[in-house]
Amino acid sequence: MNAQTIISGKGQVVIPKDVRDRLHLSPGDRLDVIERPDGVLLRRRPAGLKEPFDVVTARIRARVRYDGPPVPLEDMSASIAKMWANGGPDWDR
Repeated sequence: MNAQTIISGKGQVVIPKDVRDRLHLSPGDRLDVIERPDGVLLRRRPAGLKEPFDVVTARIRARVRYDGPPVPLEDMSASIAKMWANGGPDWDR
């Protein structure tokens, strides 16, 4: 569903009640504001996450260097399914 809202003079945005209800958003929930080429994305920050999503993903990307071509999500999902079918990750093996 799409909804519309207006930015107030103070820069505030109201998320329509039906959207808040559907997404189980409550007063005090923290949202990350992520700039996108086509606009702004509001993403709920998971409980306990102390850093914004983009900061966490930037740290992961800096640590796990991959210079190859983009990998399709279907290939990633297939690899993860295969890993779990073979007993899960081998971190302790």
